[in-house]
Amino acid sequence: MDAALIALGLSLKVALWATLIDLVLGVCFGYLLARGRFPGRDVLDALLTLPMVMPPTVLGYYLLVLIGRNGPIGHWLQQHFGINLIFTWQGAVIAAAVVAFPLVLKGARSAFEAVDVQLEQAARVLGVPPLGVFLRVSLPLAWRGVLAGTLLAFARSMGEFGATLMVAGSIPGKTQTLSIAVYEAVQAGQDDTANLLVIITSLTCVVVLVAANRLVPNRAQGAA
Repeated sequence: MDAALIALGLSLKVALWATLIDLVLGVCFGYLLARGRFPGRDVLDALLTLPMVMPPTVLGYYLLVLIGRNGPIGHWLQQHFGINLIFTWQGAVIAAAVVAFPLVLKGARSAFEAVDVQLEQAARVLGVPPLGVFLRVSLPLAWRGVLAGTLLAFARSMGEFGATLMVAGSIPGKTQTLSIAVYEAVQAGQDDTANLLVIITSLTCVVVLVAANRLVPNRAQGAA
């Protein structure tokens, strides 16, 4: 039971940090793709959405190439700051954030595209600066879509397995999240432990989905 709680706590920590990263980047890129008109926009959209369709193990390999000790980013961090991301919970955060990012991006982009452009133009005519238009008009009107994508990204981060296993490994108490703990328990023939971990994971996902339904009212409720 203690091992399950440790894995749950680690999964929640990884998912929380990954979701916060995805929220900031997803909102920025979602707004850029929804309102921006520039060459290569479709290519950028395809690259940012790629983690949604690419196998997690392939993403994990790309992350190893980039942030590993011999990778361009990993070598620079190790040389200048003494930071090593491989086989750490921070590496698990990066893996989960990359995998779940398209969920926030798509939700945010769709939400911003649904915002009436005339409202933004009216705010600019009244002298509101671009950042003020975004914070006071665009984002408040798009918050439901952003929130929905964020909650789905959190649930996806909780269940991330392939990329996390390749980047962070399976170190009990350090990088072994719930999904990896389930895999290790099944491989070891520990059915009772696997059952307990599966129940905890399932209940956690159900709670997140119920929260999504509660926090993101439908149109009928909003009209009421």
